[in-house]
Amino acid sequence: MVQAMDDGVAAYSDRVVAAVLGYAELASIVLGDGLGWYAALAEAGGAGLTPSELAAGTGTQERYAREWLEQQSVAGFVGVVPDAGTAQDAGPRFMLPPGAAEVLLHPDSLTTLIPMVRMLRAGVAQLPELLQAYRHGGGVGWAQIGSEARESQAACNKPWFDQRLGPALASVPEIHQVLSREGALITDLGAGFGWSTLALANAYPGADVVGIDIDEPSIEQARKNARRRGMEGRATFRLADAADAESPGSQDAVFIFEALHDMPFPVQVLAAVRAMVKPDGVVVVMDEAVADVFGPDGDELERLMYAYSLFICLPDSLSTPGSAGTGTVMRQSVLEGYAAGAGYSAVERLPIEDFSAFRFYRLHL
Repeated sequence: MVQAMDDGVAAYSDRVVAAVLGYAELASIVLGDGLGWYAALAEAGGAGLTPSELAAGTGTQERYAREWLEQQSVAGFVGVVPDAGTAQDAGPRFMLPPGAAEVLLHPDSLTTLIPMVRMLRAGVAQLPELLQAYRHGGGVGWAQIGSEARESQAACNKPWFDQRLGPALASVPEIHQVLSREGALITDLGAGFGWSTLALANAYPGADVVGIDIDEPSIEQARKNARRRGMEGRATFRLADAADAESPGSQDAVFIFEALHDMPFPVQVLAAVRAMVKPDGVVVVMDEAVADVFGPDGDELERLMYAYSLFICLPDSLSTPGSAGTGTVMRQSVLEGYAAGAGYSAVERLPIEDFSAFRFYRLHL
C-alpha cells in the first residue's frame, strides 16, 4: 500500500518540479532565440506558421520545429491560431501571442528580457569550471565566460541608459548642476560597451566624458559603438585600471554603473575614485536594488540576483586572488562599509525610482 505523501514532502517536491520546469523552459527559449524561430513567428504575424513552414523558413529540421512549437504552446510562450490548420495534413498553426515580440525581439525596448536569458545561458555553460571553483577555490573569469556574457550584460542595460539615464540624473538637482558645468570632466568607470558613457555625453553635451574599463574587448566595442553613433568626438574610451585612471582632483563626477559588485577590490577602487574627484564633485554608484537585509522570504528580484551571482558575478570576482568576493547582491550596508573604508563620509540613496532593477547612491566625500 502506497503511503500518502507528507504535506512538507509534497510541497517541497512541487517546488523542485517547478524549478525543473523553469530550467527546461529557459533552455527552450534559448533554442527559439538561437535558431531564429521567434523572429520567424513574429514576421508571420497572426497567420502563424506550421512546423514545416517554420523549418523551411529558418533552414532547420521540421521534426524538431514541431516538437518545439508544441512544447512552447503547452508552456504558454506560443499560441495556436484559432480555427486554422484544421485539415488533417496541415495540423495547427502557431503564432506569437501579444507582447511576446516586445520581450523577446525588440532590443531597444525597456521590457526586453532576452539578454537576461542569454546571460544566464552563458553562465550555466561554464558548469564544469564552476564546479571546480566551488570545490577548490578560485573562480571563472569574465574572459572565460565569453563574449555572449559581455554582449548580454550590455544589451540588458542599453535601453535604460539610452532612454532613461539623462532624465533620471536631471531629476536630482545637486547631481544635475555638477554635470551641467561647462567643460565638466566626467568619468564612467567600468564602462563596458560604453552605452552609459554615450548616454552621459548625450545628456550633457558640454561635458568631456571618458569611459574606462580594464576589459580590452569591451573597450574596443565601446569605441565601435561611438563611431556608429557619430559620437567619437563627444565621448572617449580608455583601457585603464581605476587606480591610475585620472589625475587627482581633476573630475567633476565619477560614475560606476552596475560594476562595483564585480570588482575584486572595491575599497581600493572607491579610494582611487575619491582621490580623482574634485572637492565639489560627485561620486555616484548604480547597483542592484536588492533588499536592505537578507531574508529567506526574498522576492523575485532577490532570486534573480542570486542566480546571476552564483553563475557569473561571484565566480568572476573570485577569479582574482584576494578578491572581496562581493557577488551581485550588494546591499546598501555592504556599500556603506566599502565607502567608509575608502574614506567617504556617507552614502545617500538617491530619489531615482523605477530604473529597471537598479538603485542609485551618492557617495559623499
